[in-house]
Amino acid sequence: MAKEVQNMQDQLNWHWRNNMRTVRFFALDARASLCFMVLLVYARTSTIILTCIVTAIFYMLEKKGLTFPSALRALRLWFVGPNRPGYASVQRKRLIDRG
Repeated sequence: MAKEVQNMQDQLNWHWRNNMRTVRFFALDARASLCFMVLLVYARTSTIILTCIVTAIFYMLEKKGLTFPSALRALRLWFVGPNRPGYASVQRKRLIDRG
């Protein structure tokens, strides 16, 4: 009986556990499907090449274990570097009560 109640609770709360999973379109991230939608509307050689390049980029990111937002963060880290300067105390914004 307790196992059935637990299974019922798991079924009711299923969507909360899977809330942060990436949306998939077949085997790729759903963001890669945007190029396929553009390809359906504007079927040209340049669009086919662009779709293949974007799909290959998303495939390589998934093989490395990165999602698209984490790949953008890694790219930002590569451009800027790991050292982030802190603000001096005079540059920080102070809360002012104007009331």
